[in-house]
Amino acid sequence: MAGEWVNKTLGDVLTLQRGFDLPETEREAGIFPVIASTGRVGTHSVSMVKGPGVVIERSGSLGGGQFIQSDFWPLNTTLRVKDFKGNDARFCYYLLKSLDLATFNTGSGVPTLNRNHIHPLPVQVPSDVAEQRAIAHILGSLDDKIELNRRMNRTLEEMARAIFKSWFVDFDPVRAKAAGQQPPGLKPEIASLFPDSFEDSELGEIPRGWRVLPIGELAEVSSGKRPNARFAERTDEASVPLWGGNGPMAFVRKALFDEPVLLTGRVGTLGSVFRITEPCWPSDNTLVLQATEPSVFQYLFLQLHQVNFTSLNRGSTQPLLTQTDLKAQRLVVSTKSILETFSRIADSMYCRFDESTAEILTLVAIRDTLLPKLISSELRLPDAERITERCL
Repeated sequence: MAGEWVNKTLGDVLTLQRGFDLPETEREAGIFPVIASTGRVGTHSVSMVKGPGVVIERSGSLGGGQFIQSDFWPLNTTLRVKDFKGNDARFCYYLLKSLDLATFNTGSGVPTLNRNHIHPLPVQVPSDVAEQRAIAHILGSLDDKIELNRRMNRTLEEMARAIFKSWFVDFDPVRAKAAGQQPPGLKPEIASLFPDSFEDSELGEIPRGWRVLPIGELAEVSSGKRPNARFAERTDEASVPLWGGNGPMAFVRKALFDEPVLLTGRVGTLGSVFRITEPCWPSDNTLVLQATEPSVFQYLFLQLHQVNFTSLNRGSTQPLLTQTDLKAQRLVVSTKSILETFSRIADSMYCRFDESTAEILTLVAIRDTLLPKLISSELRLPDAERITERCL
């Protein structure tokens, strides 16, 4: 399928209109998503736009775009497509995403996008709506797979966190056995690993036979380092992610750590916790934890989310977490057999999580490569279909 592509203005293809006011205090929980410039921010009992629909950011961050399948309520920080003028809705979404709309900022303080300034933009689109749908289907298939993987990852992480909380925070198996009951949902061989009573400790009541240990006995704690050189984007030479307290921020040529590590913010950002299983270079505003035993790694990752980092802040002008304070933080630690059992269960979940994440990165790269080429007619449909068939 390769029809005629015609030159038009963006306003010939679609009409943009500002979203609608809806203060949080006036929202009623319902089935219709409330869409802000940053994404979905809640639900409402009433919708203002029939789906499928498209919105772009009008205030704050500019451009971007969201495709919403259902009826929805777009907030006034967005511009919604009021009229697709007979064009395919999802194709229009990708068309808008391909445009650099941030250059049309009209705000003096907060970035703002004026629809009247972008309606005259020249664009090229297929005259045949069937070809528009085919292009949208290819790109949409990639986006749908990306979203499916993200949902699966959220489910896997929720499952791991739920098991951790039940075993190591709420002590559900121990409480069940103390009440003379079989711990629900646990195989007998796993339930047998838990004690049936509690004892006092410096952290309060804990399962009998468990210990209170400082993090320093479970992991080596060190500070990250400033790399000699860093690169904003990934290249063949600079392929190792440079991590800061808020996540990856650039790339470097070599890794500081090749083995799995845990990372938390040291300066500025406190409370962030990252689990890194690929070679990495943690920056000097982070603290790095290397588990002393493999069975401790997943437990420690989830246990760090329970730490009150605010109480450990030593900074006066900006937040500061010291190695000494993090090492001294005391945790409730189960027996080795329970840790090993939890590690096997959590490892299987996070292994699938990591595989899914790697696939997401690949799919995103393919989509971002195909998008401008398909929207500009540089790449024809049969070639794009062959590319996507190999990864879907």
